[in-house]
Amino acid sequence: MEAAETAPFRISSTVWALRCALQRETEHDAESEHSDSGERSTNERDKLWFKESSAKNLRNRDFLAPNKVLATLYPDGQVPPAVLRRVLSLCGSGVLPLVGCDITTEGLRVTVDRCAAFRGVLCDMNAYLRPATQRQGCVLINCPALHAKQPSTTPDTLTLGQLRTVLIADHLRALLQRQGYSVSFCPALPEGSNIISFLQILGIDWPATSVGWTSEEREETTRNALDNCSYRETDDERGKRASKEEEGGMKEEVKINLKRVMEDTELKGYDPTLGICTVQRETLSHLAQLDRAREEFPASTATVLHVTSCQDEFRQQQIAMLWRAIGTMATQRLVVCGPVKTPGTQMSAAQYLQLRNAQMKEASELKYGKQVEGQTWDDIIRVMTCATVRFELLSTAHTSPVTLDVQREMGVSTKGPRGGVFVMYNCARLHTLFSSYEKGVEHGVYPEIPAGTELDFSSLKEEGEWLLLFNYLIPFSELLDQSGTALKLEEEGARVNLRTEQVCRFLVSLSKDFSSYYNRVHVLGEPLPHLFNQMFCRLLLLKALRKLYHSALDSLNLPPIPQL
Repeated sequence: MEAAETAPFRISSTVWALRCALQRETEHDAESEHSDSGERSTNERDKLWFKESSAKNLRNRDFLAPNKVLATLYPDGQVPPAVLRRVLSLCGSGVLPLVGCDITTEGLRVTVDRCAAFRGVLCDMNAYLRPATQRQGCVLINCPALHAKQPSTTPDTLTLGQLRTVLIADHLRALLQRQGYSVSFCPALPEGSNIISFLQILGIDWPATSVGWTSEEREETTRNALDNCSYRETDDERGKRASKEEEGGMKEEVKINLKRVMEDTELKGYDPTLGICTVQRETLSHLAQLDRAREEFPASTATVLHVTSCQDEFRQQQIAMLWRAIGTMATQRLVVCGPVKTPGTQMSAAQYLQLRNAQMKEASELKYGKQVEGQTWDDIIRVMTCATVRFELLSTAHTSPVTLDVQREMGVSTKGPRGGVFVMYNCARLHTLFSSYEKGVEHGVYPEIPAGTELDFSSLKEEGEWLLLFNYLIPFSELLDQSGTALKLEEEGARVNLRTEQVCRFLVSLSKDFSSYYNRVHVLGEPLPHLFNQMFCRLLLLKALRKLYHSALDSLNLPPIPQL
């Protein structure tokens, strides 16, 4: 009982409880269904109830069961009084406390006890910064764009589409690690190489291997395994060709029938035109790197995510089938990314980063003048450039194309809802607010914030305050859950959609609503005792918001900055 009372509030738990109450399920049935179906899509949960999110609707309701739904459950849409009482008395693990339930022209509306919700969240905020579910398993994230080529990949040869796959891979690692997965990258890159340095500028810690390391021995082992596997293609001319190749010092080609691999393993979702594949040296190197990285994980529990561009998907499906042909049993899924378009020009990843950095420096100088100099400002501009790049390439669903405006005369604005810059700016505003408050405490203007249990949260009446709690602070832990949920749910098919755009979109939406609230409400009021309770409640709310910003930005490998 105690665990249920102290469990963090969850939107999904509340929606499930409301759904069960409408369908007259017993508490035991509801708990059983929630447990058995906890991994289901939220689309199914929301068929009966809708969580409100707009400021307009949140003025008078938090959840709504529309009349159309009610009409399918009850004669003439009339909800029995017993059901209303059952809805209003809902409680349980993660269920928000309800205070109102009544019929309106739109349907059955429910309101949350906001004072109790503020208290429950703000007195235990750390519980809302963790994924709602902790999982077990091993994930190997393979990034084909970084595998050795002739010549090797460099920042100048890395395309924007390939850069997008690397950034998505990096973001996925952070999200999956938070959910309890052991995660590693493939391939390992040469230590001290230009590509390693380039990724470090972007905040990406990619594994490196010593300069002298080679995969030749592993490649030979892989080639022999393919040469001797049951899917090896043979032909009548093999002996003649082999003799000629031996004379020229060349090894015989290895051809694998990938169609037979698919048929025997009953793998779904792969391109039906996958046929006979001639194994190239680059392919052997790729497979050798995968084998090396997989050794860190027990094969039975490993999931391999190939994060690849749509242009390279067919090739990566070949790699996956070849790996399976030599007996690799790890689950393999493809995260396929749409192209990055730059109308009117072509640009490498290095040129793109340089352009955005120059634009960010110019925009900062226009705003702040001569003070934009020195190491501190260099670091700020670097972080802001990385934020711009990440939000531009990650805010769109990874399956969709991204179109970038890379005209040199178009600067990067530090004002307005412009993705990464806007998010970082509003995060910095919170830093400035608390710096001002802490200075006030040092000078005896304000007292320290008391424990949340000593505050009266009924003073939080501004509509923006509830919106920030209900739309962002409470749902954040479930947002962090979604990639792991999708990875576990979608058991069939080559592709998997891990919704990698959601954190960026969440942060942009949060920043718009926070900015609107912050521009409207004066948080640090006059130092009068009768005003302190409301000020402390607001500070506690914004302190939680700052933690949320930091946690979300950390999943993007973006450190918060003190000013912008």
